[in-house]
Amino acid sequence: MLSLAGALSLAELGAAMPEAGGIYVYLREAYGKLFAFLYGWGMLLVIHSGSAATLAVAFGIYSATFFPLTRLEQKLLASGVIALLTLVNIVGVRAGAAVQTIFTLAKLAGLAIIMSLALLARGVTAVVPTQPLPTPHTTWVSFGVALIGVLWAYEGWHMLSYSAGEVKDPARVLPRSYFLGGLLVVAAYLGANLAYLRVLPLGALAEHQRVAATAMEVLAGPRGAAFVSALILCSIFGALNGTILTGPRAYFAMARDGVFFSAVGRVHPRFRTPALAVLIQGALAIALAATGTYEQLFTYVIFAGWIFYGAATVAVVVLRERRPGLERPYRVWGYPVLPIAFSLAAFAIVANTLASKPRESIIGLALVLAGVPIYYAWRWLPARSSRQ
Repeated sequence: MLSLAGALSLAELGAAMPEAGGIYVYLREAYGKLFAFLYGWGMLLVIHSGSAATLAVAFGIYSATFFPLTRLEQKLLASGVIALLTLVNIVGVRAGAAVQTIFTLAKLAGLAIIMSLALLARGVTAVVPTQPLPTPHTTWVSFGVALIGVLWAYEGWHMLSYSAGEVKDPARVLPRSYFLGGLLVVAAYLGANLAYLRVLPLGALAEHQRVAATAMEVLAGPRGAAFVSALILCSIFGALNGTILTGPRAYFAMARDGVFFSAVGRVHPRFRTPALAVLIQGALAIALAATGTYEQLFTYVIFAGWIFYGAATVAVVVLRERRPGLERPYRVWGYPVLPIAFSLAAFAIVANTLASKPRESIIGLALVLAGVPIYYAWRWLPARSSRQ
């Protein structure tokens, strides 16, 4: 529900400002170019490149299910997958969109098979404890740490905004896509978890990292577990492609605003894509995948990203006050409670991540704030050249 609230808030902004760049554009209009630049800079160094690296590293780890891989080989595979999808998305938007469609449908079909087998199976009933499972003392910090992993599963809810400038009839399509897409993801995850609970006892859910594979092994043996591992690879591959596809639109918008290399704001003459933006993001993602661990990358992404997600939903309120005449084909339901509630939750997640993972959080924040002198240097150099 938290992710759906954020998506519906962005739907208002996307329908009102259907431009390439998404959240970058909304932050620029609400808070100015510096804050928007910090988001774009953070996307490039941490949030989006880090997301791509995290997914690629996970792809390498899960590939070891089918054939033995050393840690070095896993990282090489992760880098190779990023390079492949970077090339696909340079060649054309249609190629990237086709990959996205194929792997999304494969993932949904696989989930449907798992849910059907689990919910229709006879003679398979999980043992549900009558007493609460023994757990260590639960605090708000530990609850927040668990919530971070859940939110990561829904992390793609904001990515539609980056490609808003390429959507036909955005005033109608964007709000509907945010809402229906969010509901589909919720239904898929709830259905999958009901299936797992149908097969596995609660204790097993806590003990196994590969819950889906364990559940399918109970239902269909080792081949079922292998099927799920292949499905997870499809899911990661599709999510990685979506990340590589959408992020460069923000760097493209930054270049058009004069706060990034002007060449990044050009469209490839043959492929009609922001090719240089895609290439730069791919190179940084490969560097992160080669040097960071999954847990480090994960924390960088969550901490830096949710600062700006919270600010983006507050922008709904800010722009309603500053630009009341802006045409809004869609207005978020429950205004102003829904966007404010989401932003408060987002900032609570940021604070909780700082409390639980201070070192990684501070590194992520430092990488974002390093953009402040870069921004002023970028503005000073052209001004100095024009004076001379």
